[in-house]
Amino acid sequence: MEKKYETLKILQKSPNSGVFNLILNRPSVRNAISDDFYTEFPKALHALDQNPTVAVIILSGAGDHFCAGIDLKSLKFVSSDHAEDRGRTGERLRRRIKFMQDAVTAIEWCRKPVIAAIHGACIGFGVDIVTACDVRYCSKDAFFSVKEVDLAITADMGTLQRLPAIVGYGNAMELALTARRFSSQEAKELGLVSRVFGSNEELTEGVHTIAEEIAGKPPLAVTGTKAVMLRSKDLNLEQGLDYVATWSSSMFLSDDLTEAISAQIQKRKPVFSKL
Repeated sequence: MEKKYETLKILQKSPNSGVFNLILNRPSVRNAISDDFYTEFPKALHALDQNPTVAVIILSGAGDHFCAGIDLKSLKFVSSDHAEDRGRTGERLRRRIKFMQDAVTAIEWCRKPVIAAIHGACIGFGVDIVTACDVRYCSKDAFFSVKEVDLAITADMGTLQRLPAIVGYGNAMELALTARRFSSQEAKELGLVSRVFGSNEELTEGVHTIAEEIAGKPPLAVTGTKAVMLRSKDLNLEQGLDYVATWSSSMFLSDDLTEAISAQIQKRKPVFSKL
């Protein structure tokens, strides 16, 4: 956790806590996404995932905004890459896009739950990031926009694939085509966020409390729930049930189960081994 990042910051508020904060840390440019992000973000998530002390990750933004979208300076590679024929240029661009996509998908590859705590602007790439998170909360002042179409871009970092499953196909289509700004309250009504907090301070405190509650639960059950729900999105009901049956048959008989049952009987708080 000691590694220094150009675009991120990792904090553990309490040495005894399993909750870690992963913070987008370019507040002077409203946490716009730079080239360094695509390398640093998956590395940071991998480090948190492999750290047995980490149980839950809270993703937030430093300063007044969560994320104002992609740093337009990082798009210079699109106009500068015309050295060879169109086919080779297109192939390089595709590899670059896939590399950038992987930085966002790293949230889903992380076994630990990632909770987005959103305040201020969440625009463009910011929406790509939060739609990949497992749970989303925001403050009252938060606002959102699937902005890419206004920049002559088809959103290609995951929003068009993930947002319909969260807010419904029709709602996602309307938001993506209009690129309109929508409020925290509408985000709640659409199901994009689970709860709206009155202020950024209340958001920070409330999400930390929720994360601590999750962190106190059996870790195999928590990581298993995330893994099964993500996999089930791509399966029909029968396939999904078969997948979870296989998962449970390998993970069910654990020390976590024994401890959870004993704690219930003894009316005490359970203590689980780190994962």
